[in-house]
Amino acid sequence: MIEPHAPAPPRSPAPWSAPGGPDGPARLPVRPGTGRFLVLAGVFVCAACGLVYELELVALASYLMGDSVTQASVVLSVMVFAMGIGSLAAKRLRRLAAAGFGAVEATLALVGGCSAMALYAVFAWTGDWGGMWADGSRCLLVAFSLAIGLLIGAEVPLLMELIQRIRRQDAGGAVADLFAADYVGALVGGLAFPFLLLPFLGQLTGALLTGAVNTVVGGALVLGLFRRDLTPRARWLLLIGNGLVLAVLASAAVLVDDFERAAREAMYGEDVRVALQTGVKEVVLAGGTDGRPLDIYFDGRLRVSGRDELRFHEALVHPAMTGPHARVLILGGGDGLAVREVLRHSGVDRVDVVELDAEVVRLARTDPALSALNEHAFGDPRVRVTTADAFGWLRGATPEAYDVVVSDLPDPGITASTKLYSQEFYGLARRVLAPGGRLVVHAGPVASGPRVYWTVEATVRAAGLRTAPYGTQDRRAGGAAGPDRTPAERARAPRDWGFVLAARTDPRPRLDPDGPRPGVLTEASLAAGERAARRTRIAGLPASTLVHPRY
Repeated sequence: MIEPHAPAPPRSPAPWSAPGGPDGPARLPVRPGTGRFLVLAGVFVCAACGLVYELELVALASYLMGDSVTQASVVLSVMVFAMGIGSLAAKRLRRLAAAGFGAVEATLALVGGCSAMALYAVFAWTGDWGGMWADGSRCLLVAFSLAIGLLIGAEVPLLMELIQRIRRQDAGGAVADLFAADYVGALVGGLAFPFLLLPFLGQLTGALLTGAVNTVVGGALVLGLFRRDLTPRARWLLLIGNGLVLAVLASAAVLVDDFERAAREAMYGEDVRVALQTGVKEVVLAGGTDGRPLDIYFDGRLRVSGRDELRFHEALVHPAMTGPHARVLILGGGDGLAVREVLRHSGVDRVDVVELDAEVVRLARTDPALSALNEHAFGDPRVRVTTADAFGWLRGATPEAYDVVVSDLPDPGITASTKLYSQEFYGLARRVLAPGGRLVVHAGPVASGPRVYWTVEATVRAAGLRTAPYGTQDRRAGGAAGPDRTPAERARAPRDWGFVLAARTDPRPRLDPDGPRPGVLTEASLAAGERAARRTRIAGLPASTLVHPRY
């Protein structure tokens, strides 16, 4: 016999929900169709904000810590993992979906909106402390990725509960509607970040504005549409919480210029004269007045140091200019310093410069300190500048057009530069060399980075050229073109540069006896640099290619 069961006692209402609450249909101030549309619109905006936070972490981490592949992998993998944990944790909040969603969005807006400033602050003020602070930026990056992922993951179960409370439908249909709005919002956020927020507002202000939008939309959705599901206490707490978040974000936005200026001085010193974000990178010029040497930073890396740039550029240019040199191609070199050394040789008829960043060339022409350092090289009528990616430009260049090709590009250890140190790139450079022409490549430090240096040399040989490795010695700390970023890293910067001279026949690094006399480079120092480089040789290294970078 089946005994009758006593009816289950009614569940007590959740303390943050209004009486009569979480299991019945939502009591909306609008029609269900309008309410459903508003929820999906909120999903759209919140998804766009979430993707902006994600991209902002990737972009800032790549700028601050380098190696964009590694940083992107860390951010994305940690965030996706955290989203799964956040979804599981949100199951406990389903009975207070409205209050839970409001709290999640306010917290997400605060954490995501302030994440860029916090990362930048830790990098700027603790980057040279060493010890436990050496990896402070990386630890904070993981922490923000984890926190933002947890909060984004918690959104979907709560939104699913809210949308089902407006109008019950089959689970598949509800999921389809919710994810459609979510994915379209992610598309908009993904396009808005590189094309609107980053170029017009910058990383810090863009993140703060995104947090403000997130706060307003999340708060309006809960307090406007689902306010009858909340107790008076919950409504007041959410209202005050969202107001405080907006106040914090607004205060940070007002102070962001002063914050950037202070952080920049902490990173580069107090004599920063120019700081601008081009469409390609951040460029900072420090010093260059009152007898102080000019330092140029690209994306936080010391690219040119006025203390010893002559040592670098003389070693880069002069050995390659021994022989025919009427037509010269410089890949990179937007600062004009390699151009300066080329123009010191008689018999130069034409110099083509292919530089990706037009703003750097503009500074090289107009900035008093930099134009004086490059001796107004871009004012010479023989010099022609093309704004283009060096790889793409070489693909359309005229074969056998140049006697000398100078590759004055960022360090091969920088992820964005790896394609410019590939076998395919050197194959294109070989194609534009005239018979008897020479290619010279800046290949990174020899003593502290022999594997990278000899990988460059092996890659040049794989492109069908014969090579002569050489370097410079007694480099002063903090010189140009290395992958170092923080003051502590620059203090440990390698004290040498490495170069590879290449040609179809066996090249020999030497100075042109009929050419100009360099200021610091001599035949003896060049021979010593060649011997020192050969002593570090690592044999058998594979070439680096586009699909298999080795650096």
